[in-house]
Amino acid sequence: MVDIDVPIWAARLRVLRRGRLWSRRELGRRLADAADETSRDQLPTPETLSSMIHLWETGERRPDESHAELLCRAFGVEEADLFVGDATGTTLWQTGTTLWHYLTGIPLQSGMFTAEEEERTGRAIEAPQRADDGTVRYFRATLDAYTRTDLRPADLINVLQPVFAGIEGFHRDAGSSVRQAFLRLAAENAELNSRMHHEAGDPDGALAWSDEAIRDAREAADALLEAYTLAQRGGLSDTTGDPGRLVDLAVAARERAVLPPRVDALSRHHEAQGHALAGDVDMCHRRLEESAQSLEEPGDDTTYRFDSSAEAHNVLCAGCLVDLGQAGGAIEILEQEPPKAQPTYAIAYAMARMAHAYADAHDRERSAETARQARALARQSGASRALRELARVRLPRQEARRRRILL
Repeated sequence: MVDIDVPIWAARLRVLRRGRLWSRRELGRRLADAADETSRDQLPTPETLSSMIHLWETGERRPDESHAELLCRAFGVEEADLFVGDATGTTLWQTGTTLWHYLTGIPLQSGMFTAEEEERTGRAIEAPQRADDGTVRYFRATLDAYTRTDLRPADLINVLQPVFAGIEGFHRDAGSSVRQAFLRLAAENAELNSRMHHEAGDPDGALAWSDEAIRDAREAADALLEAYTLAQRGGLSDTTGDPGRLVDLAVAARERAVLPPRVDALSRHHEAQGHALAGDVDMCHRRLEESAQSLEEPGDDTTYRFDSSAEAHNVLCAGCLVDLGQAGGAIEILEQEPPKAQPTYAIAYAMARMAHAYADAHDRERSAETARQARALARQSGASRALRELARVRLPRQEARRRRILL
């Protein structure tokens, strides 16, 4: 393994923090939570504590005894696991695991992989020709672990960057037996990155990653994966600018391959969205009905990362009704309680759609209150798409004045 110029405990501290997706400020907050009332009052300000964590992670300063105890409490580890082992106290695989996660930035999921799996993956990163099916499984499992409903889109983008870099390196340099598998994984990861950029309010980044996903799928000669990326791309175009483009993408996805039910449902819904934005009521309703029928078909074991649940479908249907000016139908769908398994940014977007529907139905009070709740949730979850939807809500003049104050 390649050596690093910081103490192993400092590298381990950074690896543990990044593996949990905590910023230095967030770690500082958790240190305060781990402290008792007396020691909490003696902690430095959040800004100073964040600077101290930076010095600890670079090895420029070692935490004193009280801070070391708080770090162990925050991470849920023993002091020996965090601070002992700079030279001889740690086994080779533990040191090696820390080193390669520190150097690559690939997040470490404590306890998720065995010592042997960690060591084999680290050595494959050093020499890509050593990559095998186990390496592919390692990266897929890592992606699955971070595709969570509680993550902010920007946080997911950040954690995926080094993972994607690792996958890119393997599908370029690994042996032929696993290169195609990494290429398909790269396409799926690029598509996920694309959607998170979309949710985070970066349309250019979203389209660039979508282009990358389509190129990788075509290079892998995987028609179904290409169709899936085309169907997902339609979801990036939720503006009124080019509804025909949404229809074309959805149709292209179905022409590319015979789609499993969930992907077919996604494609037909995005086509319905395009028809709704174009004002074609009949075609919109027809495609929504077809999408619902596809979701009811059994036996779909598609493993691609997307939400095609009945709840997500209902939100998308309601959005089409909003675009068609059928506020009453949209409200009937959206007033159902959102499932707790939905990503927070998805719930924020659904609530923004609800505020839009209430405004179109001239229900001023409920529109303003729902908009307020959606805005708070969108800011908490980093849901820029929901904030863009709220900007489209047309409230009466007195409510619009109130909304500007809230913003």
